Amino acid sequence: MASTDWPGSTAPTGRVIRRYEWARPGELVHVGIKKLGNIPDGGGWRVVGRTAGARNRQASTSERRSCNPVIGYSYIHSAVDDHSRLAYSEVLPDERKDTAFAFWQRANAFFAAHGVTVERVLTDNGACYKARLFTQTLAAAGIAHKKIRPYRPQTNGKVERFNRTLLDEWAYLRPYIRPREDNDPGRLPPHLQPPLLPHRTRRPTSDQPRQQRCESIPPGASNAPEVLPMIKTSLR
Repeated sequence: MASTDWPGSTAPTGRVIRRYEWARPGELVHVGIKKLGNIPDGGGWRVVGRTAGARNRQASTSERRSCNPVIGYSYIHSAVDDHSRLAYSEVLPDERKDTAFAFWQRANAFFAAHGVTVERVLTDNGACYKARLFTQTLAAAGIAHKKIRPYRPQTNGKVERFNRTLLDEWAYLRPYIRPREDNDPGRLPPHLQPPLLPHRTRRPTSDQPRQQRCESIPPGASNAPEVLPMIKTSLR
């Protein structure tokens, strides 16, 4: 593992910010989940205001909990390679163990198709990641499973930062007023459209650009995750 101190990178306290990066693709893959609320028909309150947003929520579903309409959530499951920033994401209906297991099977196959052999996986302490189904699957494949310290999401910071990129540069970049409108890949900004390309190609910790750290990724490619299907996010 290579540890790097960015020149001139300091916290407000004056402390040098220390970042690390594993030496080759696949040595560590960060895995995490981001929960986003679904969009009611007609748009959420961020777009149409709270009064109209409440009406849209009432009209979009007949399901109620304590007299309140239940729109539900979508869950963005993501896996980001520590070295190359190669990223794979899917929008799934829940964060249960079977869903997390199936996602990892597809993510691992995706990395393998790009010439990345996963050696370690870093997750939080969510129930789906502590389940035997997930841990035994990794062990059977010879992949070490590392979990962060409780209440310390910074340890899994690369996937946390990736989630923030999705929010800032896609989910909240423009308003959505129809529940399926944001599932169209063509509506994503160009740098977030498939096919998959490396995430956060800026500021490499070596002289080699991240685009060239996986042999199957063409030089000069922009930084984009693969998101299948496209994220259905919330502007409630």
